[in-house]
Amino acid sequence: MFYAKKIKMKPGCYNSQKLTEIDEVYIDGCDNPGYFKKGTLYDYLKENPGSIKVDRYPYPEVIPALSANNEKYVRSTPNDYQHDNLLDLPRT
Repeated sequence: MFYAKKIKMKPGCYNSQKLTEIDEVYIDGCDNPGYFKKGTLYDYLKENPGSIKVDRYPYPEVIPALSANNEKYVRSTPNDYQHDNLLDLPRT
């Protein structure tokens, strides 16, 4: 299992609470851990659903999503939190 551990936001969006403004996600547990662009993760998850989880309780799956402008991004599966678990990860 791979885990999303940290996020990098787009320039000027460090404090944003919008998933589409996440630029890269740090993935650990794979052969080449590091930051991956959200579009790359979108494509990977389309081919490998359920293979990445957010490294924060309750460990929801990371899933691909498309914005209203057809921008590829990733989010976590819904749970009892008010906002997406990815946005709770440390930001660099």
